[in-house]
Amino acid sequence: MAASSPPVVVAEVRDRAAMARCWELRRKVFIEEQGVPEEIELDEDDARARHVLATVDGHAIGCGRMVPHGDAVKIGRMAVLADWRRRGVGRLILEALQEAARAEGFRKAILHAQLHAEEFYRKCGYEPLGEPFEEAGIAHRLMERRL
Repeated sequence: MAASSPPVVVAEVRDRAAMARCWELRRKVFIEEQGVPEEIELDEDDARARHVLATVDGHAIGCGRMVPHGDAVKIGRMAVLADWRRRGVGRLILEALQEAARAEGFRKAILHAQLHAEEFYRKCGYEPLGEPFEEAGIAHRLMERRL
């Protein structure tokens, strides 16, 4: 019988050390891998956002955030380390953020999906709105879903 792999734990970021781990993940994924300028990636919304961090055996592997946006929450900065992609980590992060949004009374979530990730978000219940647009030099599409 094969040994089971340790579970992925997704928890709300509650201190500076956990936030620093999110920034490190975002730096690797967005700035180093995708070439997003640092001044765009690390923005003023971080201070008012609710962040979550995904870990395995204490090692940070993914993160995301949500920011109030009118009557909805805007989910964003979803980052998963390359070795952990396509293993359900993004879905766990997204579900944790959606549950937190529901608990705060929000009934709609929006996000700017990178086009290569659009199918992932569709499978998670998001519908595309409008035409693709460029953000930080990367093609995106606005998507939303009821919570």
